Amino acid sequence: MTKIKPCLWVNVPPADVVDYYKGIFPDVEVADVNPMMAHVVIAGQPLMILGGNREFAFNESVSFVIDCEDQAEVDHFWSKLTADGGAESMCAWCKDKYGVSWQVVPKALGRLLGHPDRAGVERAMQAMFTMRKIIVADLEKAFHG
Repeated sequence: MTKIKPCLWVNVPPADVVDYYKGIFPDVEVADVNPMMAHVVIAGQPLMILGGNREFAFNESVSFVIDCEDQAEVDHFWSKLTADGGAESMCAWCKDKYGVSWQVVPKALGRLLGHPDRAGVERAMQAMFTMRKIIVADLEKAFHG
């Protein structure tokens, strides 16, 4: 069966990127690292990291979504990804120090935005639009009015 995996074309040695992600994610499996490329699995997702990029930058048109169980996971991933040259954006989006876009999303966000109480959903959505990192307690407070 054909398999599809993302490839990150970076302008630093692939081993640097592997070490960086190993410091963020607890479950990085390294299949192969050499001066030109690396093959890893992060949270079950195969990923190829290719070195030698001198021309192209990452942008928000492609991002990785991290489904977080709770606020503690959101806080962990958000702080790690935005540190050391990363950047916060709005509504759960951030960039890591290599410019890769991430969405750090608590499961509570989907639960609240999918709720049948449309007025509560609208309040939660308006609260989310003011946030960079998602704060679950603030979303729930807004949802309940």
